[in-house]
Amino acid sequence: MKPIRTRTARAIAVAIVAGSLTLTACSGSDNGGGKESDAKSQKDAAEQQDPVVYGDAAASTGPAKDVAGAKPGGFINVYMQSDLSHMDPGQIYVSDAGQFSNLIHRGLTNYQEDAEGNLTVVGDIATDAGQSSEGGKVWTYKLKDGIKDEDGNPITSADVRHTIERLYSKVIFDGPTFVQSWLSGNDYRKALPDGPYKGKHLPDTVLETPDDKTVIFKFSQPRPDLPQALAMAGYSIVPAKQDTKAKYDKAPAALGPYKIAEYKPGKSMKLVKNDQWDPKTDAVRHQYVDGWNFTNTVSQASQTKRLISDQGEAKNAIQFTDSVDPAQMADVVTNPETKKRTIAGYQPYVWQLTFNLDRIKDKKVRDAITYAIPSQSMVQADGGRYGGEVAGGLLAPTLPGFDPTYDPFGKLKKPNGDIEKAKELLKEAGVKEGTKLTYAYSNTPRGQAQQVILKDALEKLGFDVQSKEIDRASFYEQVGKLNNPYDLYMTGWGQDWPSPSTVITPVYDGELIADGASNYSHVNDKQVNELIQKALKQEPEEAAKTWEQAHHRIVEEINPAAPVYYSKQLQLYGSNIGGARYSTESSYINITDLYLKQP
Repeated sequence: MKPIRTRTARAIAVAIVAGSLTLTACSGSDNGGGKESDAKSQKDAAEQQDPVVYGDAAASTGPAKDVAGAKPGGFINVYMQSDLSHMDPGQIYVSDAGQFSNLIHRGLTNYQEDAEGNLTVVGDIATDAGQSSEGGKVWTYKLKDGIKDEDGNPITSADVRHTIERLYSKVIFDGPTFVQSWLSGNDYRKALPDGPYKGKHLPDTVLETPDDKTVIFKFSQPRPDLPQALAMAGYSIVPAKQDTKAKYDKAPAALGPYKIAEYKPGKSMKLVKNDQWDPKTDAVRHQYVDGWNFTNTVSQASQTKRLISDQGEAKNAIQFTDSVDPAQMADVVTNPETKKRTIAGYQPYVWQLTFNLDRIKDKKVRDAITYAIPSQSMVQADGGRYGGEVAGGLLAPTLPGFDPTYDPFGKLKKPNGDIEKAKELLKEAGVKEGTKLTYAYSNTPRGQAQQVILKDALEKLGFDVQSKEIDRASFYEQVGKLNNPYDLYMTGWGQDWPSPSTVITPVYDGELIADGASNYSHVNDKQVNELIQKALKQEPEEAAKTWEQAHHRIVEEINPAAPVYYSKQLQLYGSNIGGARYSTESSYINITDLYLKQP
């Protein structure tokens, strides 16, 4: 579903977010951390994660359910290592900005999350999650009354149209492209190259706004995932009157419970209450605290150190999208007082050893390498049992329908690899001693540590391994080239919303092979391609079976990428923070429920 692009924003998100757990290894269990981990186990995740539900008008009506014990007042301090990637909704496609978006932006839909982490898509500025017709090809949204921007301007269907159409312009280059490509094809910019800025619009046959309260999306094929796509931060509303094009990224207008009061790029930001936000219109967010003080110069190590000490301003502080510093992990998890101030859960990312199928064409060779990978050692290089867990497949525990027993290569039983099985397969394949393999890795501490582990395992099989270091900033750009000179590379991928469609399609669809695309293995299998197209047209419950079939074929019959481990999250917060819990949807602290115990 994700169109071919010259740059893969989700890949960047993976590099940024999963990289937060990569500094050093720390102690962990020998079995992948399943029983000993304080994060949910794979079994727990599978039992908890029900399919996403589309909410009706009642579910979409505010105010949001109160958090027990919540009090109003005070400012929460936010620790970040660097500035937000973007603040313009159209540019938002990575996790720091996604967290931030829920504080100031609003879209047509949003996710409502219950205490068990199950998700319902509800209407945000719309009255419900959307009404579909014509077999899912047409989706109609009605806007709620009382939605205004921070200056009191009412939000109408014209603002929604403007929000979608501006994504076609060159002003926007870094956000999601799902809805645009569904409406106008992969080369969607040609349909409206200047966006709405020169008075032109998409035709009513694609996007219709018959009155101030109605928005109608019209697609050429069923799009059952539209309510989830529209819940992405990248599709939040940009009021036409407020749009300053490229400058909007530094000073966006708020529709959510908070607005920007002060912003010093690269240093700090202060949010205060948006008095034009009406809680009666919002079924998701709260406005308990008076505001948020962001400090964007606090390293991961310093964040952890301050929050462990829990002195002064740190009592009111949180980690936003960074995790506990692995080097200080033991100080956090072995101290009961500190440990109770953590949230833990799975991230949506699966790390895999990707095979360049243009270079490693024999499946027996790919299978042999898969069996040989010491997955548990790879986890140890990424924070131990608190940083990850050995993977059996290519779909994360954060996805509905996750099967914790799926393990075709026996990685859960032999997490440190099966060298003998690997050697048998290589012998059958006729691979000669000293065969060269080129392994590309990112020059992060984790990447460097893991290349040593992988090189050692592959050399035990008789390969002559040539390790090639690539700068982190350009890693995905380099391995994303079709004619890249590498046989193997570690890549990570996370869902855009809780559906296998946002994993299997962009990474394994043979129709999406191109420079800069996310099909890093260059897999092009007719049966997988057909299953993808079939699933994309099905309702979620029916599609789940088709996605499972596609997943099994990819892993067992093709093996374009060896599953290595699922990423985990562990964040720390101050003792005066209330309402802290792990969010299934964001994989971070749930930003909408927080308050101060003593304002």
